[in-house]
Amino acid sequence: MDRSYAQALDIAALAAIALTSEAHFIRTFRETFGETPHRYLQRRTSDRDVTDVCFDVGFTSLGTFSRTFREIVGESPSQYRARGVVPAVPSCFAMAWTRPSSFGEARRPSGG
Repeated sequence: MDRSYAQALDIAALAAIALTSEAHFIRTFRETFGETPHRYLQRRTSDRDVTDVCFDVGFTSLGTFSRTFREIVGESPSQYRARGVVPAVPSCFAMAWTRPSSFGEARRPSGG
C-alpha cells in the first residue's frame, strides 16, 4: 500500500495479496494500525498538490477531504506538511507514531 498509494487499490486486491478474506483483512488491518485500510490510504501524503491527493484517495470535495484529514490527524493538510519529513523508519510505523490517536503522548519517545 505504501509503494502504490496513488494507484487505485481496492480491498479485494489487497486481501488477495495478503491471502485472506476481505473481512479478515480489514479487521486485522484495523487491529494492527488502528484504522481501516481506506483511512490509511487517505492519510498518505506526497509532494503533490493537496487537491490532487484529495481526488486520488477518493474524495470529490476538497473541503470534505480537509475536514476529514483534520479529524484524523488533528491538523490541516498544510499544517501537517509544514512539520517536515517523517522520521526514517518504515512508513507504517511513522504514520502510526505521528497519528494523534495511535498511542497517546505518554508512549511516544522523548526527543533527542
